[in-house]
Amino acid sequence: MNYSKVVWISVFLLFCFNVNAQEENEKDLIQFSGVVVTADSLKPIPFVNIRIAGTTLGTSADYYGFFSFVAHKGDTILFSYVGFGTSRYYIADTLSSTRYSLFQMMQTDTILLTETVIYPWPTISALEYAIINHKVQEDDYDRAMKNLAIEEMKERGDALAMDGAMNYRYQMQQRVNKAYYNGQYMPYQWLNPFAWAEFIKAWKEGKFKKKN
Repeated sequence: MNYSKVVWISVFLLFCFNVNAQEENEKDLIQFSGVVVTADSLKPIPFVNIRIAGTTLGTSADYYGFFSFVAHKGDTILFSYVGFGTSRYYIADTLSSTRYSLFQMMQTDTILLTETVIYPWPTISALEYAIINHKVQEDDYDRAMKNLAIEEMKERGDALAMDGAMNYRYQMQQRVNKAYYNGQYMPYQWLNPFAWAEFIKAWKEGKFKKKN
């Protein structure tokens, strides 16, 4: 037999085999759909990871727990989600329909932990001491009210030296007083009882003491 004829016959048989295998494989495909719910309350579980066992093929459920993808008859489907145990479902290889749907229930995977009580202070007395000696940090409003206090403003005014505007005002007042009493004697303040009262008050308050 000619060698070229053998090659062509082999290629033809291989093509027929691939076509038959593809037809058989397409006959095993089904549209697998369903909804994933909780086993206790039958509430939909959103965004569940759904995968065909042994492969990287699969899909994810939507917000309402619904899913739909193409699978083969005889595949094992894995359902996994955080807080739930992994569920398995085997698609029967004897299905006659090309569509299959189900409600897949998943059990919660609960881990019980022992009770833990956290105390910020070792004893009640330490807590009371921390509360009593706690200093609340001042904010901008508190600092503004402290700076605008009457006593604070008075102390700042006494310690503040006269500026150019105040010296000018004082000099102009002296000239006005001199011009007002022009041609006559100016009154002496040592005969003014009110001036004496102010002097005695200032002397008692220590305003005449020498400041360092």
